Amino acid sequence: MLSSQTPAHQKNSLRFRLTLWFGSLSLLTLLCVGLYVGSKATEQMQRASGEALHSTARAAAELLGNQLYERELEIVLLSQEPHFVRGNFDDPDVIKSLQRRRQVRREYAWIGVADAAGTVRQAADGLLVGNSVTQRPWFQSALKNAFTGDVHEAILLAKLLPANTNGEPLRFIDFAAPIHDATGQVVGVLGAHAHWRWVTDSVESAVHHQGMKRKAEVLILDKDGAVLYPQHLVGKQQLMATTETATTYASLRWSDDRTYLTSIQPVDAPSARGLGWKIAVRQPLDEALQDVHMLRNQLFGAGVIAALLFAALAYWLAQRVSQPIERLVFFAQKIQARAPDVPVLHDDGVREIALLNESFQSMTQSLLDKEHALLEANATLDATVQVRTAELTQANAELERLATEDALTGVNNRRRLDEKLVELEHLYHRTHREFALLMIDADHFKRVNDTHGHAAGDTVLRALARQLQASTRSTDFVARFGGEEFVILLPDLTDAAEAIAVAEKIRHNVKASQIDVVGQVTVSIGVALMSPSDIGPESLLERADQALYQAKSAGRNKVVYLPSDTGIPPTWTETPAYLA
Repeated sequence: MLSSQTPAHQKNSLRFRLTLWFGSLSLLTLLCVGLYVGSKATEQMQRASGEALHSTARAAAELLGNQLYERELEIVLLSQEPHFVRGNFDDPDVIKSLQRRRQVRREYAWIGVADAAGTVRQAADGLLVGNSVTQRPWFQSALKNAFTGDVHEAILLAKLLPANTNGEPLRFIDFAAPIHDATGQVVGVLGAHAHWRWVTDSVESAVHHQGMKRKAEVLILDKDGAVLYPQHLVGKQQLMATTETATTYASLRWSDDRTYLTSIQPVDAPSARGLGWKIAVRQPLDEALQDVHMLRNQLFGAGVIAALLFAALAYWLAQRVSQPIERLVFFAQKIQARAPDVPVLHDDGVREIALLNESFQSMTQSLLDKEHALLEANATLDATVQVRTAELTQANAELERLATEDALTGVNNRRRLDEKLVELEHLYHRTHREFALLMIDADHFKRVNDTHGHAAGDTVLRALARQLQASTRSTDFVARFGGEEFVILLPDLTDAAEAIAVAEKIRHNVKASQIDVVGQVTVSIGVALMSPSDIGPESLLERADQALYQAKSAGRNKVVYLPSDTGIPPTWTETPAYLA
């Protein structure tokens, strides 16, 4: 009955237009959604990968900077030992000290002392003894100040040391410090050559601890942007456009004509600033976006298939909608043409209108019932939303706790410590209310791990955390600084003696306690008070760390108070034997 329409009429029919409109609209919608989702996914993936690279590069740069600073500080402190200051480099204590340092610090390929004339007088394992080092940059620079040198090859020293198993040339970095006698005269130079692989291993350990992205790699760049590590890229790989350090990350083109998602961070430490080293962590951009490209292709494929299904569904729906109308048009045309086969409808038309009216009334009532049901459903949904909102609030609170609490010990973590330090510093500058910082380190903790295992080490850390909390006030702040180190902030102090008393109480309580499996454990504590001369929290942390180092050097199980730079010597709660 309806198939008698011509092709032109079919194209203008309601069925055809509904099919065309629904199909085109669904295809356009899916394409727009696909493009939008692909764009957002690309942006999010690039941001996530870039932030991960930035976090890795920053961690590696901070670790390397700390390592370099610790080695330079170690050489400076060793040069101030009495048997060096006396200037008698033939003293047996000199070679004992060098040998002991070489055994403790395996990263030192060579450590020795040269007199003011530049002749090596003593050295660990006797290496280079009697040789002149007057032309060496480390010797010339260290006659004036402490020195940290750039990576280089030492041909003479390399001949005396075993070669690298991987065939790479031996490379070293230098640390040196002047030796002054009691009158302030330079009587010699203490120098050390550290293996380059110690630097690279430190960087790699930080990178692997952070977790490397797929096909990402870490590079060490010099101040000119040339590659120092890895060895196979030395002298080959450089940035094409710029070597300036990005705030976080950027897409940069390298000399291999590939674009990498790159994060470059400076090695920012007092001993490394003259070197200008940077840590670069990069990942090929196509690798970083591989997953999102695959997702985009899948979305486009799914969009085409969905558009075809929608077109088929639209045709079916259009047919269902248009057929009754087409039938009415057909009968209307029959009636208009007064076809003999059309029955005459007398009052039937009125009856159909009545039925149609009843149908509208029924439909209206049905809509009202559905509206009432929808209101009830909305009320139920509102209640559900309130419950979910409460659950989300609780979950957010738990996430905040996890973000500021150390997972192993239950005390505050490093992030919360940094926030608290800034808060106390601002309060100090506004109200001049003094506060102290205690740097606490478990003595011989490595021996505990090596002897009893890491599980016992974890038990010791948890026990120490409980003991620190039990030995302090509720207003004091206990945090794990990292490894076996803890930090305690003591606000509202009257003087340094009060802080020292708290530190001594902690030291005594820890020593008096017994820990399962391990037994007795002792701690060394460095104490420092916030001073107007401190530039910021970093100065306070550094002074407490120096006090802790002195406590360790004095034989451990000690409390050392180091005042600000006022010329006042450090305060010892227990005088070491060699200072008596």
